Amino acid sequence: MLVASLRRSGSFLRQPSSLSLSLKTMRPLTLDSLNQQLQTVQYAVRGELAIKAETYRDQLKSGGHNLPFDKVISSNIGNPQQKGLDQPPITFTRQVAALTEWPALAELAPGVFPADVIARAKELQEEIGSIGAYSHSQGVPFIRKSVARFIEARDAHPASPDDIFLTAGASAGVSLLINMLITAPTDGVLIPIPQYPLYTATLAQHHGRPIPYNLDETSGWSTDPESIEAALTKAKAEGTTPKALVIINPGNPTGALLNSSTMEELVRLCARHSLVLLADEVYQNNLHDAKNHPFTSFKKVVRDLEKAGLQDKVPLVSFHSISKGVSGECGRRGGYFELTNVSTEVRALVYKLVSVGLCPPLGGQIGVDSMVRPPKEGDPSYPLWKSETDAIHAALASRTILMAQRLNALPGVSCVQSPGALYLFPRIALSARAIAAAKEAGKEPDALYALAMLDATGICVVPGSGFGQKEGEWHYRLTCLCPGVEEYVGKLERFHLGWVEKYGSE
Repeated sequence: MLVASLRRSGSFLRQPSSLSLSLKTMRPLTLDSLNQQLQTVQYAVRGELAIKAETYRDQLKSGGHNLPFDKVISSNIGNPQQKGLDQPPITFTRQVAALTEWPALAELAPGVFPADVIARAKELQEEIGSIGAYSHSQGVPFIRKSVARFIEARDAHPASPDDIFLTAGASAGVSLLINMLITAPTDGVLIPIPQYPLYTATLAQHHGRPIPYNLDETSGWSTDPESIEAALTKAKAEGTTPKALVIINPGNPTGALLNSSTMEELVRLCARHSLVLLADEVYQNNLHDAKNHPFTSFKKVVRDLEKAGLQDKVPLVSFHSISKGVSGECGRRGGYFELTNVSTEVRALVYKLVSVGLCPPLGGQIGVDSMVRPPKEGDPSYPLWKSETDAIHAALASRTILMAQRLNALPGVSCVQSPGALYLFPRIALSARAIAAAKEAGKEPDALYALAMLDATGICVVPGSGFGQKEGEWHYRLTCLCPGVEEYVGKLERFHLGWVEKYGSE
């Protein structure tokens, strides 16, 4: 009655409350109204250079331009199948994917699919059903069993599917684990410098502190446990609580590959300091000389040390992905992580958290199955699979060698020839005049160099400042995925010589 009377009399309009005034003036979505920590997130791989490169790509498509190049080369990101890089997909992977997407294809196109592909697709269909349905939140149990067998064969140690979580790429797993580890703004995670910026971006997002430790460029970007010890001492003196150690092996952006003795030292270091070891091993199949530089997983090192008498059970989380290796299936978003020496209570919490996202993409999970269960010798698909994967390995190895040699021949450039991954990380000497020009433009010196390279050649790279580097040093990262490597490197050479002519040498 009272409310109705007030409405009829118009009292609500004549006497607005302070609440209604504040609601009227409040702006619900502004930068100031959001989580301020998100504004500290930086991700150089898709930052200013990549955005400008896309602008140039649009101009080239429109036809109305006066750019000094006829194509943009995206050398900023390890995205093998991207248009312009054009690494061909593995036929076996795509055929299995096609039949799991549309099982009727096997009958509609008789004779097109090899018998082992048809059998694999039927096997997966029986386990999964339609890939349009949710799977188990941890990933399809059958595929997790396949991953466990892959790990056992690789490491000669048991693996349990219960410890394996399929993910939407390795990045999703990294974000989840860092989110769990950071419990206070003073918590920190040791990250290599240079590093893949996923780690600093994720730490910023979850209010954690990066604890940088420097890799040694003079010895092939090796990891020095003493550098990590020094970083730990410094962090603790500054009030930071170290929670985990990130190791990227093979390295990104450096391509460096750890040897077993260094890995053992790092595991013992984690034991001494009660650190969780986060092993980013997504490039484990990108080895340019696997005979002389083989990959060893941290899972194997941890288990071997325990077998030899190491008493401390070092918690280890190992990450892998279908985006790299020879599959290059970045857009399918498939990967996994394995928990080692992690309690059942913590594993249950991980499961609860991944359940919030319902399940990883089914297409990515099927891609993981193809990665860990490729055709075997004697299978109908094996000869083609072998020739395709051998060609990709050979192309990456030859491009890496050629690019490193040519870059090292340039004045003021030094480049470690990486034994693994998809990248080179050349160091560039920049003159005082170039540094002053960068300061005037409000840019980091290597960012100014990279922007000028893009403007002149259409080649998009990532400045080393986006990965972290020692004070007074400058680098950039570029991929070894680019076809037409002679033309590509020729453009890099001509640009650099023009830069030196303009700004002088160091």
